[in-house]
Amino acid sequence: MMLHLLNTLYVQTPDAMVRLDSDALAVEIEGERKMRVPLQHLNGVVLFDRVRMTAAAMARCAAEGRSVTHLDYRGRFQFRIQGPTSGNVLLRVAQHAVFNDPKRKLATARQMVAGKVRNSRAVLLRGARDLRHDKDRASVSEAAFALQGLLERLPEMETLDAVRGIEGDAAKNYFEVFGQLILVPHTDFAFTVRTRRPPRDRVNALLSFVYSMLVNECVAAAETVGLDPQIGFLHALRPGRPSLALDLMEELRAGWADRLVLTLINRRQIRPEHFDTSEGVGDAVQLTEDGRRVVLTEYREKAKRRVAHSILEKTIPLGMVPQVQARLLARSLRRQTTTYVPFTWV
Repeated sequence: MMLHLLNTLYVQTPDAMVRLDSDALAVEIEGERKMRVPLQHLNGVVLFDRVRMTAAAMARCAAEGRSVTHLDYRGRFQFRIQGPTSGNVLLRVAQHAVFNDPKRKLATARQMVAGKVRNSRAVLLRGARDLRHDKDRASVSEAAFALQGLLERLPEMETLDAVRGIEGDAAKNYFEVFGQLILVPHTDFAFTVRTRRPPRDRVNALLSFVYSMLVNECVAAAETVGLDPQIGFLHALRPGRPSLALDLMEELRAGWADRLVLTLINRRQIRPEHFDTSEGVGDAVQLTEDGRRVVLTEYREKAKRRVAHSILEKTIPLGMVPQVQARLLARSLRRQTTTYVPFTWV
């Protein structure tokens, strides 16, 4: 399985322009060139809010299989430009066949939830070791114990709704103690409950932003392999929802996104002044441009760090994991392996 870790170009400065410059993309701000990146080094481009891109640059990226994704100022998905569908059509036929086979669909969804619960539990156990107070350590350890119980019950679940119920219970237990893993004063970063649309506090704003980055990685991974990112097994189908990408993201949320958020906060790399509260939209909290810059820098650095992969039996950059998992899923859909094996942190 040969894979090459390429970069994603993130452009977030308002009114910046991305142009095609021979075999490279040039980023201009107020008519002045700030950056030039060879296309051969890129697998995609992510544009925020008021950033623009020329038609020639979009066409070149699409023709060569480099996606162009546009997000709003909060990091929420707006639209995606993609070239002709690639990959073996027989793989997508196999994907649809599994989706329509209740037994195989259930087995695949169960494995994805198992990966999520294991990794969530690992984050709690790791975080508990850093806690100063016995009471906090005990409550986090108790939540980790509850996740282990849910994991043991998972093989008994015989319907997709029951599997989703386990996933929901696991998320509830996990987020009930997630705030206790934050080591800075809670007056700066308080977390009590997960809120999404819109995020109501700084921690939720960070989580939502990093999750947006991660789901974009999973969409790209599915498309690169030749899978349909909208036909998932755990997440229900909904127009415009990349259900398969959300499936693949579940096992990566805790170890990649959540650990990154905790690191940024606990190391004080991200601070209260990196956030704004939007008036008139339900007191939504969002990252400032400087805040997004800090997060994106650390997100890219984390993607380069090597992690052990049990199936490959070697270490790989974390940024390659979505593509590896998409390929492993493709193998299971084609019946080249007996089951899908989720990625777990060791």
